[in-house]
Amino acid sequence: MKVAVIGAGSWGTAVGWLLGEKAYDVTMWAREPEIAEGINTDGRNPMFLPEVQLGPGVSATPDIAEAVKDAEAVVVVTPSHGVRGVAEAMSEHLPTSVPVINLAKGVEQNTLMRMTQILEEVLGNKARLAALSGPNHAEEVSKGVPSATVVAAYEEEVARMFQDLFMAPTFRVYTNPDVVGVELCGASKNVVAVAAGMVDGLGYGDNTKATLMTRGLAEMSRLGSHLGANPLTYMGLAGMGDLIVTCTSRHSRNRALGEWIAGGGTVESYTAETRMVAEGARSAVSLDDLAAKLDIEMPITRQVRAILYEGHMPGEAASILMGRTAVDEFHGMGLLEDGE
Repeated sequence: MKVAVIGAGSWGTAVGWLLGEKAYDVTMWAREPEIAEGINTDGRNPMFLPEVQLGPGVSATPDIAEAVKDAEAVVVVTPSHGVRGVAEAMSEHLPTSVPVINLAKGVEQNTLMRMTQILEEVLGNKARLAALSGPNHAEEVSKGVPSATVVAAYEEEVARMFQDLFMAPTFRVYTNPDVVGVELCGASKNVVAVAAGMVDGLGYGDNTKATLMTRGLAEMSRLGSHLGANPLTYMGLAGMGDLIVTCTSRHSRNRALGEWIAGGGTVESYTAETRMVAEGARSAVSLDDLAAKLDIEMPITRQVRAILYEGHMPGEAASILMGRTAVDEFHGMGLLEDGE
């Protein structure tokens, strides 16, 4: 089976390793020609996870048409802001019957579309689309550290196909029909993780971080409830599982960004220093805009955006959040009917 992996960053490299270990014929698309050359020459990505040895069935190309040629499945692993561009580049070379799964976590700015909505708009055939999300740091997946994830698809047959594609001895895959919830979890938990990094950077304690994560999950669920997601999704791997790892792990770009900001840095300086994309920085804007459009309260997201782009200070945000009007714990989450 030939699989095209679109993207050769850390996560794309980990996916290439995982599929290569299962003896698939994997062609990775790398934007940078030097990455493609390194993979083809040495079996290693010279820029991202260079210690990972890719299998002999893994090759790379900077030509996206070549990457998707004759592919029986396509895995999109670019940053969320690049999904539309790669979809447009693939569109004339990819038959509408080929299944496509998205691993990017975000909501597009301005359009406020989820990633599979973008893929449907550009590539067509919603039925062949899926999304994968979970507590899956590339650094650990690529070392065979036991991990689990969720595949959500609009058609059960597609979900089962991708479940089988990714399932491995150290990578357990579950299915979930809730595409909306799984995608929104992936986008919104990154924003909470940026806030968690600020908590670490300010030297606050365990109580603070646990409170932030729990209330972050509440605001994530509030958004999902308004858009038709299943509340149970937020208790699973794509929700609580991914939130825990992204808020606490040393590998988390979003947590690291928050800590960097609390120490006086900026989004731009973090990106320049690490060459990494922290998706939460962009999602803070798109999700805050989406919350405003839907008239939903997402106070943590609002404060993260204000700190990153409007000159607010992290300590000031903490006071604002702690001073909000008292409400019941499940306010706005749609969990209880009137009278219950």
